[in-house]
Amino acid sequence: MVKSKLCNLYNLSPQELIQHHEEEEEMGGYFIINGLEKVVRMLIMPRRNIPLAMERHKWKNRGPGFTEYGVVMHCIKDEHTAINMNLHYLENGCVMVNFIFQKELFFLPLGFALKALVNFPDYQIVEELVKGKEGDTFYMNCVTEMMRAVVDAGCLTQENVLEYLGKSFRIKLNLPEWYSDEQAADFILNKCICIHLTNRTEKFYLLCMMTRKLYAFAKGECMEDNPDSLMNQEVLTPGQLFLMFLKERLESWLQSVKFVLEKRAEKADVSINADGLVKAFSLATDLTKPFEYLLATGNLRSKTGLGMLQDSGLCVVGDKLNFIRYLSHFRCIHRGAAFSQMRTTTVRKLLPESWGFLCPVDTPDGEPCGLMNHMTAVCEIVTEMVPMTDIPPLLCSLGVTPINVTPSKPYAECYRVLLDGSVVGWVEWDLAPEIAETLRRFKITQEKRFPARAEVVLIPMTGKPSLYPGLFIFTTPCRMVRPVRNLFYGRKEWIGTLEQVGFASFLYKVLTITEVPSIKNSALENICERMKANHGIPSL
Repeated sequence: MVKSKLCNLYNLSPQELIQHHEEEEEMGGYFIINGLEKVVRMLIMPRRNIPLAMERHKWKNRGPGFTEYGVVMHCIKDEHTAINMNLHYLENGCVMVNFIFQKELFFLPLGFALKALVNFPDYQIVEELVKGKEGDTFYMNCVTEMMRAVVDAGCLTQENVLEYLGKSFRIKLNLPEWYSDEQAADFILNKCICIHLTNRTEKFYLLCMMTRKLYAFAKGECMEDNPDSLMNQEVLTPGQLFLMFLKERLESWLQSVKFVLEKRAEKADVSINADGLVKAFSLATDLTKPFEYLLATGNLRSKTGLGMLQDSGLCVVGDKLNFIRYLSHFRCIHRGAAFSQMRTTTVRKLLPESWGFLCPVDTPDGEPCGLMNHMTAVCEIVTEMVPMTDIPPLLCSLGVTPINVTPSKPYAECYRVLLDGSVVGWVEWDLAPEIAETLRRFKITQEKRFPARAEVVLIPMTGKPSLYPGLFIFTTPCRMVRPVRNLFYGRKEWIGTLEQVGFASFLYKVLTITEVPSIKNSALENICERMKANHGIPSL
């Protein structure tokens, strides 16, 4: 990448750039492939590690008894490994877990998944699923039937379930022959089920929460989450795409080295030594060619799909018509090439919740209209990783009850508290607003080492079908944030897309008057487009 730390132009002054026959104001951030300047697009992705209730009629075709109701989660680990996981509601009231492994769909009944994750008795699993819904006889019967199906399969203990799952799935996992059935089941739980969590008990509590939301959505107790709304989206940056692709290519390279060594070991007169390893490394697949192909064509050759909805159009040629036109490539975010062929216009709509994050007028005409947008001048993408070890104790000190402890009030009068996709506790309805406001104060004043760019979102219980209630805290990267002035504290605060939709937006105002568009000038789009036309500001 031009102007990166490995580039010869890194840290050169404008005068030194001119001496090297380069542009005085060289920004970098692009690749030179076959003489063309290639820019990796920033893509809009589903918000990570949060369950979203959706209704898709095509889900009925996934099998007998499937309905259109489901809960979707885009799970992403710290090193940005991604996988999509769904919970499907069936006509008989049961739930089916669906995950994707190497671009193949796998289905697992919820009862088996829960029993495999924790060594809890069936009564404790049922008790956790029905917390706050003890009076719902239909829900109680559905949960009981799901657990009875596990017993009918002959799986009475956690070990029985692990052996059953490993025996059923190992034929598709390409695992070594010496792996036991339990180890094969462990591979599924670690690589395919809630991969952003490492503790299996945390995975169990999250699946229980997703199940509660799925039943509430199927029965009309909560509304559908809009996947096309900016509050349920984040941005995939080029560096993270490269990291994900590099990790996959390294795994493929190791598998090819293993294949070469196995072939050499079949010969009795060949010994594996240092020279043999070096030769095996040279015969393995190339690491750099797939990256060159990705940058040259914009097409992604991936066995897993990297949890993305598209594998083409990831790179574009940087257009240096003028400086503003060239600069727009680095502020542009694209919805995805897969959506350009859709006949529906839902994905192209500019929704009110994108205010302050996306420019309302700077989108091209024609086919990419509404799919290719540009971030506002003050909008930023969170890139730093924040340690979470200090946040759960802080929440407990403020009055949050740990998830495995009984709160002082009934479960039906408490919200679940989610921290980056992990259910960490319970909070009473009347105490939740105070805790949310305290966390917001910590964010502004930088007390208790609370991250300044975290999102604190309280979705209250309204008594009618609305967003699923709870206290949500996000510290993950890739979120869009923008600075505003908190009128109560009189200081600058960073808010996110979901936080802005919230319920106290009247407490903020913009920092500068330039963030408010003119209501007298009807040609704002012409201004944005003409600046990038051939008579705009020159790039040289």
